[in-house]
Amino acid sequence: MDPYSYTDIPKYQPHDIEKDDASEFYDAINRSSLTKELSETRPYVYWTMEIYDKSNGIKGGGGLGVLAADTRRVAQQLEVPFVVVTPFYRSESHQSIEWLSQTEYSEKVSPQDYGFEYVDEVTVASAGYPDTSLSVFRKILGSTQFVTMSEPNFGQLYEGIGSGDHRLYQEVALGFGGYKALKLVGIKPAVIQLNETATIFAALARLDELCSNGMNLYEAIVYVRKHTLYTNHTLLQAAEPEFHISQFEKLIFPNIKSNAVIHWVREQFDGSGMLRPNMLAIELTEAKNGVSRLHARVANFRDRNNERVKFHAVTNGIDMETWVLPEIMNMYRDKGIIDKFGMPTDDYQEKVNDISIGDIRALKSLGRKELNRVLEHRKDQYGNPIHIPEDAFVFDFKRRFANYKRPYLPFERLDILKQILIDYNAHYLLAGKVHQGDTAMYEHLLRILKEIDSDPILRERVHYLQDYDEELGRAMSIGSDAAINVPVIGLEACGTSWEKDIANLKLLISTSDGGVADIKPIACLEVSGIDYDAEVSSLYANMHKACQITSNDLMLEGNVKKQLTAYLPIISGARMMKDYLKFLFPKQ
Repeated sequence: MDPYSYTDIPKYQPHDIEKDDASEFYDAINRSSLTKELSETRPYVYWTMEIYDKSNGIKGGGGLGVLAADTRRVAQQLEVPFVVVTPFYRSESHQSIEWLSQTEYSEKVSPQDYGFEYVDEVTVASAGYPDTSLSVFRKILGSTQFVTMSEPNFGQLYEGIGSGDHRLYQEVALGFGGYKALKLVGIKPAVIQLNETATIFAALARLDELCSNGMNLYEAIVYVRKHTLYTNHTLLQAAEPEFHISQFEKLIFPNIKSNAVIHWVREQFDGSGMLRPNMLAIELTEAKNGVSRLHARVANFRDRNNERVKFHAVTNGIDMETWVLPEIMNMYRDKGIIDKFGMPTDDYQEKVNDISIGDIRALKSLGRKELNRVLEHRKDQYGNPIHIPEDAFVFDFKRRFANYKRPYLPFERLDILKQILIDYNAHYLLAGKVHQGDTAMYEHLLRILKEIDSDPILRERVHYLQDYDEELGRAMSIGSDAAINVPVIGLEACGTSWEKDIANLKLLISTSDGGVADIKPIACLEVSGIDYDAEVSSLYANMHKACQITSNDLMLEGNVKKQLTAYLPIISGARMMKDYLKFLFPKQ
C-alpha cells in the first residue's frame, strides 16, 4: 500500500443518526425506549473516583479523570439524563520543577467557589470511631449534574498507598456515601456505570438496600448485575490493590445493614483473608467493558471459578468541542464531515477528501498561535515562558510520566535526537507529572532534564512544561505538528491524547497499542521493532519521516486524511455514548 494513501484502509462502521434534534438521539440508535428508561429522576449514573474538569473546580489525576469529564460533557450535548457521582477533593496537587527535580505542592479549593450548591450531610461508619459526616454538593449542567461529597480531612486524590486504610475510606465515602447522597437529592439510578474498581462500593450499597428492604440475596444480586456496568481500565488483575478482611471489618461492614450481604462479602475473601475489590465488581455486574478493542481482548481477569472474564469493547472517545480548535470543528461541520451530534456523517470518508492542503496549513497556523498564547504564561524546567517560532516543527509528548509510556525513549540516542532538531528546525515539548512515590520515574525525569541542561542544542530546543493540566494538554494538541505515543504494546488500556492530536490535524507517531490498535494496520506512523533497540531506531526514523511529510504538501494532506478517515469515528465522544447506550439497553 502506498504509505501516503488514505483510501485503502479499514473502515469503521458508519453511524445511523439522521434526526434533527438531540432529544431524538435515542431513536437514532434504534432504542426509543430509552426516553422512558432514562429521566431526570432515573438517570444514567456514572461513578468515578476522579474527574478532571477544572472549569468545575475538580482536578483529577490524569486520563481517567479527563475521560470522565468528556463523558459528562458529551451526555449534556446529547441531552442524556446523566449524573456523575464523585468526591470533591478540597486539596489538589500541583507540580513544580526545582533544580531539575519534581516537587509537589497543594492548593485548597472549595465547591462553593465553582457554583456547587450545598445540599446536606450524609454519614459513613467505621468500627470504633464516630460516624464521618460528608457534605453533599450538587451542580446541574443541562441534562447532567454532579453529585459530590467531601469533608475537610478527605485528602487528595489517591492519597496514601493503594491498599491502605485511607484509600479504602475514600472508596467507602464515594460508594456508600455517594449512594446516600443520590437518595438525598431524589435520584434513583436507571443504570450505574462503575468507572474502575474503586467505585464498587456503590453497587454494594445498592445490594444492601435491596436486601434490607426485603429482597432475598439471590434476587438482589441478579437485579444489581442487570443494572450495573463495570468499566475496567486496568490490564492485569494482580495490578489492582487488595485488602485484608480486618480492613473490611473496620470500614466496610459497619456500613452494611443486611447480614446476608455481609456473609456474602465474607465468602469472597481467599484463604489468607485477602480480597481484591475487582472480584466484587466481577460478581456484581453482568455488563463489563474494556476501553479499547485490544484492552477487551487481552485484559487478564478471573472470576471466583478461575474462569476468564469476558469484556465487551467500548473504545474511549473525546469531547471534540473541548479539545479541538474551534475553526477545525467549523470546517468539519461546513464540509459535512461531522453532524450536529458530533458523529461522523454517513459519507464522512468522501467528505474528508474535500479538505485541502490550504485548509490544513491555515488551521495549523491558527493552532500555533493558540499554543504560543498559552505558553506565554506557563513555565519550562527553568521557570521561564516559551515561544515557539511560527516556522519551527514541534514534536510533543504529553501524558503521565509512567514507565510503560516510555517518555525516555526519544532520549536514548541524543546525537540522533539533536540532529533531527537541527536539520528540521524542530522543538520538542514534554509535559506530564510523575505520580507521587514512583521513585524510578522521578529518576528518569531528573536524568532527562540533566541531559537537556548539559547540552546547548537540547537546552535551546527541548522544553519540559511544568504542572501539566487541561489547558496545556489542549494547547499542545492544537499547536504541535507531531505527537509521540510510544507505550509498551499491551500495557495501554486506551489513551485519548492521541485522539485529540489526530482530530487537530496532527501527525501521530505511535506504537500499535491502546485505542490506536482499533484499526489494523494502524493508520499513522508506526513505531515497531523486534526489541527495544529496534523500537528506538523506528522512533527516530518516524521522527525524520514526520518532518519530511510536513514539508511536502501532497504527503501532509494525504497523511492527515488517512488518519482522519481511519480514526474519526473512534475519536467521537458521541459514538462512545451511543455504544454505551446500545450496550446497556440491548434491543428487545
